[in-house]
Amino acid sequence: MRLAIHVSMLATLPIALLSAQTRVSDRLPWPPVATFSILAYDSTTGEIGAAVQSRVFSVGNGVLWAEAGVGAAATQAVVDVSYGPQALALLRKGLAPDLVIKEIWSNDPDPRPQDWSKQGRQFAVIDAKGNVAAYTGPKATPWAGHKSCSGAGMHCTAQGNILAGPAVVDSMVAWFERTPGHLSLRLLAALEGGQTAGGDKRGMQSAAMLIVKKDGGVWLHNDAVLRLQVDDHPEPIAELRRLVEKAALQRRGR
Repeated sequence: MRLAIHVSMLATLPIALLSAQTRVSDRLPWPPVATFSILAYDSTTGEIGAAVQSRVFSVGNGVLWAEAGVGAAATQAVVDVSYGPQALALLRKGLAPDLVIKEIWSNDPDPRPQDWSKQGRQFAVIDAKGNVAAYTGPKATPWAGHKSCSGAGMHCTAQGNILAGPAVVDSMVAWFERTPGHLSLRLLAALEGGQTAGGDKRGMQSAAMLIVKKDGGVWLHNDAVLRLQVDDHPEPIAELRRLVEKAALQRRGR
């Protein structure tokens, strides 16, 4: 998955931030997937969901992984996308999310430590019961970190890298916990809360959402309740909201 910083973007970045990003580009073959994402479980409906936003093209292509009745994962920062399928396979075997992360990271052979170190990976997992775990490597580009939901009956983990600061994940969790309604609306609110708090320091470009439940889709044997991608848009979260709200109208039969 090759990700590039657009020339038009470089022209608008502050000098200090441009210099910092240039130093990252000097060290890495391509920029890390600077991202803020959220994984969540709705105990009322049994739906498992994930949402993400970033200043890269088509961020949903490689960050979000989910399987009905199993769980979900987010693979970001210095990405190894194999973490996603590995996580789902281990969740199917009954491993808890914290053990999933430990096993996958420990067994990562770190094939390119000089320019794509596993110390920079960021990885989150949620299982089909709402248990969560997350890992942010010490070499993930700052600010990088994660936070879990703590409200009664709430199940989520928010994480991100190259963010404006810890307020981004704090705001994501807060907005998720206080928003009523379908899981899609709560995941969307989390992205909006993260962006309101500063989001990705480089700006916005793409967003995605994935919600799964066994036979929860509109077609026969369809586990995808929602699978939405906004690959390239000046206001990706706003466009994602348009799609989520359209899906909500369809669920009500309009």
